[in-house]
Amino acid sequence: MNSNLIFVPVLIQVLLTLFVFIRLGQVKEQAVKRGEVDQTRRALHDDAWPDYVLKVNNNIRNQFETPVLFYVLVINLWLLEAVTLTAQLVALIYALLRLAHASVHLGSNIVKIRKRLFQASIVTLLVLCGLFLLAVLGTPL
Repeated sequence: MNSNLIFVPVLIQVLLTLFVFIRLGQVKEQAVKRGEVDQTRRALHDDAWPDYVLKVNNNIRNQFETPVLFYVLVINLWLLEAVTLTAQLVALIYALLRLAHASVHLGSNIVKIRKRLFQASIVTLLVLCGLFLLAVLGTPL
């Protein structure tokens, strides 16, 4: 098994983050062209932007919350040489759940669905925490 494959889900998460940054630039440019931005407040105040921009901006924030924990866990599993097939699968599930969460957030933004996807991603992080703990104790799964 190639333990470096644990970084594929990390790359998926990084690319998702970069995509959302690009999307944010697009919607901000669109809002400015439409005259929907309070130019005197735009540099410091989120309320200067229309809701469709705030939605993307909020998703950017999401990409720097629990994914940071994901990065730490994956890197430490790799450093401990404790990457297992189970860890790779859980990491991939996490990344796919984050993709689904972002898709809902940036699309329909149905909070009930978004919440369930977020909760599922938290469960996968807890599983990764458990795998990390087992690795630290010397019994990787």
